[in-house]
Amino acid sequence: MVEASASNVDKTSVNRERADRRRAVARTVRDQRERLTSSTGRPAFDYELAVTYARNRLSARFTLPILFVLIGSVALLYVEPQAVAGWAALTLAIHALMLWMAYRFLHDAEGAESLQVWTRRFVFAELVFGLAWCTIVTLSWRSEDTGIEIFQFSTMLIVVAATTMLAAPVRPAGLAGTLPIVLTLIVLFALRREPLFVALAIIAVGAQAFFLILSRRMYMTTLAMLESRAEKDLLIAELGTANAISDESRRRAEEANLAKSRFLATMSHELRTPLNAILGFSEVMRNEVLGPMQNETYKEYARDIHSSGQHLLNLINEILDLSRIEAGRYELNEEAINLAHIVEECRHLMQLRARNKEINVDVQVERNMPRLWADERSVRQIVLNLLSNAVKFTQKGGQVVIKVGWSPGGGQYVSVRDNGPGIPEEEIPIVLSSFGQGSLAIK
Repeated sequence: MVEASASNVDKTSVNRERADRRRAVARTVRDQRERLTSSTGRPAFDYELAVTYARNRLSARFTLPILFVLIGSVALLYVEPQAVAGWAALTLAIHALMLWMAYRFLHDAEGAESLQVWTRRFVFAELVFGLAWCTIVTLSWRSEDTGIEIFQFSTMLIVVAATTMLAAPVRPAGLAGTLPIVLTLIVLFALRREPLFVALAIIAVGAQAFFLILSRRMYMTTLAMLESRAEKDLLIAELGTANAISDESRRRAEEANLAKSRFLATMSHELRTPLNAILGFSEVMRNEVLGPMQNETYKEYARDIHSSGQHLLNLINEILDLSRIEAGRYELNEEAINLAHIVEECRHLMQLRARNKEINVDVQVERNMPRLWADERSVRQIVLNLLSNAVKFTQKGGQVVIKVGWSPGGGQYVSVRDNGPGIPEEEIPIVLSSFGQGSLAIK
């Protein structure tokens, strides 16, 4: 049964890996197909370019009819009013159709195949629009009035410039909209075979080339803008993800800190209950309250049990204090205290231990020291920690000097200096960390 279960697990794992590989291959093939069929080589931007084109067309919905009216008004000088009216009606109809296509695309276009269909529609619409402009140029060609070539050439420049600006995001559409009127004008000028018209035909070719270059520059600018916007959106998404991860990490840290606080509180209660009994009974035995102890070894054991219990109780208190400090819940009971008196009390508490190691503890206090506004318990704990470490790590017969005086900023300071081995420089970060110990403490 165990072998069959393991075999089923292996088959499931292999099938899952095969399915993942098939999905990865299909995704790669789809991306390559989209890249090959894309006009930019970056399929993600093709839709955005088409959207920019459609918006450009919609933004010119009122501007282009004004242009039709102006050119039609000038054309009345060279063309019959009926012909101008027909051209204007045809041009406005094509313009309305293109606006409808742009509106439909912005609201209905979905998928890569639909995008290709819409792109072909836009190119065809621009081609029809360009042919409509050829109509007014061809109609005005029949006029024999002087200055007709200026009207035709200026109309060509206006149409090419306007189409270039509007259709730059979709380059084939811009070419389809400008090429018909330019070719028509070149052919009409070439048929005249006069130096002036030949020169105008050459200028028309140069103008078409210039606007094609300008269209490419505008296209590249639009593409760069889309890339920048995509990068910005990506950065915003990454920032949002990082923010969410940070919030989740903070929530977990708060939960862990709360669990730690609860654990410490529970352990403190559970440890203090038997520890009080140990301290109480060991003190009774050490002081021989219930009668003398005949065995000196038992007396020494009682003293060791009592001192070990006191050490454990102090360790529990220090851990709880550190936990409160980290959680920002350590409350200070500030009052006016005498720093010199606290230092003297701490020296008195450590005097027995220092005497056992034949260490001389010298206290030097400047005169006329005023009272200090601080938490007495915290200050006493600081001095005791410094002094106990100095006595602990100072060799037998050493010297410990405690100084209390004025600091340069007008405050008060406590300095504990000993002639022990000191702390190696590379171990200082370890010693200053929470519960960190150097090599000398471990030894």
